[in-house]
Amino acid sequence: MPYPLYLSKSLPFLLVESQAIKQFTEDFNGGAILVNFQGEVHEERISQILGDVEQKLEVAEEDFKKQRKVYNILVETLQNLYHHTDAFSDGQKVVTFMLAKSDEGYSILAANYIDLNNVAPLKAKLDKINSLDKDGLRSYYKEVLDNGQYSVHGGGGLGIIDIARKSGNKLDYDFSDVSDTFGLYVLKIKV
Repeated sequence: MPYPLYLSKSLPFLLVESQAIKQFTEDFNGGAILVNFQGEVHEERISQILGDVEQKLEVAEEDFKKQRKVYNILVETLQNLYHHTDAFSDGQKVVTFMLAKSDEGYSILAANYIDLNNVAPLKAKLDKINSLDKDGLRSYYKEVLDNGQYSVHGGGGLGIIDIARKSGNKLDYDFSDVSDTFGLYVLKIKV
């Protein structure tokens, strides 16, 4: 069951057309999108999405190990959306999240609004993660874990490293400006 589209006049950025999101939707236009959510994210909604995803994975995937891998990456992805979406003045955190299945595996799209001041450091981190192999990712994860520099959300960037480690693939990302202060961050993950 698809989630309702959440629209609010106080959130004009929700209607921004992203080429990365549009392309993802077109790539899986044949009905392979298992979950398509756009709206306000909060803890209860994350639990609902994860419950729905777990049921859909049980139906769509015979390999239990693959189910768990996809599910664990989704948990981390949704936590990142919740913790790292820059809230608007009314405190609402608006995101887009999609899970699709193809013959090659699963694809995840996560999109959230980000303060433009946070784009350069995030891009640098993503580029570093993408430059590392499996052993390099493990070392980088330990380095970040040991350096004791945690964000206000507690992770210090471990989540995105963990996503790259678990997926075994490079992270595909896109940034686009939405206003003078906000941008749209789109992350695509292949599992």
